[in-house]
Amino acid sequence: MPYSHAPRLTGPEPSAGPVDIRLVVTDMDGTLLDDDKRIPDGLWEVLARLRERGVLFSPASGRQYASLEREFAAVADGMVFIAENGAYVIRDGEELSSDPLEPGVLARLVDAVRGLAAGGVDVGAVVCGKRSAYVERADEAFLAEVRKYYVRHQVVEDVAAVDDEVIKVALFDFGPAERTTAPALAPFADTHQVVVSGEHWVDVMNRTANKGAALRRLQRELGITPAQTLVFGDYLNDLEMLDAAEWSFAMAGAHPEVVRRARHLAPSNNDNGVLRTVVRLLELPVTGL
Repeated sequence: MPYSHAPRLTGPEPSAGPVDIRLVVTDMDGTLLDDDKRIPDGLWEVLARLRERGVLFSPASGRQYASLEREFAAVADGMVFIAENGAYVIRDGEELSSDPLEPGVLARLVDAVRGLAAGGVDVGAVVCGKRSAYVERADEAFLAEVRKYYVRHQVVEDVAAVDDEVIKVALFDFGPAERTTAPALAPFADTHQVVVSGEHWVDVMNRTANKGAALRRLQRELGITPAQTLVFGDYLNDLEMLDAAEWSFAMAGAHPEVVRRARHLAPSNNDNGVLRTVVRLLELPVTGL
C-alpha cells in the first residue's frame, strides 16, 4: 500500500525547454510498474523516442537480471540492467559489475532466517545467485511471491550450499518487514546493508552494493554527469540512487524518506508518472501522455 500523504508534485515549468538528459534510470515496482505489476501504456514508444535522442534507459530494481531481461526482451540491445539492487549490472549479456557475498555471511544469514521461522515469523529466504535464485520454502503462497520478482528460481534442500556466486539474500515476510524481519537482522547492519525494499521484503547485500553505487560507476563509464541523469524511485532501496542524480523524482505515494530525499515529485506509478515526467522534461513527441 502506498504511504498516505498527499505531496505537491514539483518539477520545472513547461516553458523551461527540454532538459539535457542522457540517462534515465527507474525503479520498477511501485515506480514504473503499476500496482498490478503492469508495464505502462506508451513505454515502448517512449523508449523508441529516447533511442532516437541517444538517451540510455536503464531499469534499476531489486529483481534479478533474468526477470528484468524478460520484461524488456524486445528492446534489450544496448540497455543496462541494474539488477539485485545494484549488486549485479549487465549490458548485452556481459557483466559490468557485481558484488558477491562471502560464503560465511550466507551461512549466517540462512541460520538467522531459519531462527526467525522457528520462532513463528512467517518468513522465507531467497538466495540470489548470478545464475538463479534459490529457496527452501516450497509452499505455494511463498513461491507465488517469489515468482513475481525471480523468474529463474529453484527449490533446493539447503540454500546455504548452492553452487553459485551469491550476490544478495532477500527475505519475504508475510507481515510488515520494516517492523519484524528488518530489526531481527540488525546484527548484520554493522558490516552489510540491510535494506527494506518493499512492504514485505528485506534485502541483505555487501555494504558497497546499492543502486546508487552501481549508477555512479555507470555514469563514470559513460561520461554522463548527475546533471544529465534522471532517476525515479519509491522505496528505501532507491535512496542512494536518488542521491546520484540532480533530476531525482519520488513517486506520489512513495515512502516518506524517499520524498524527503528526492528533489522533485512525480505522479504516482498508477498514473503513469515516470513516462509522463520523461515526456514532459525531454519534450518528446509522444501523444497520449
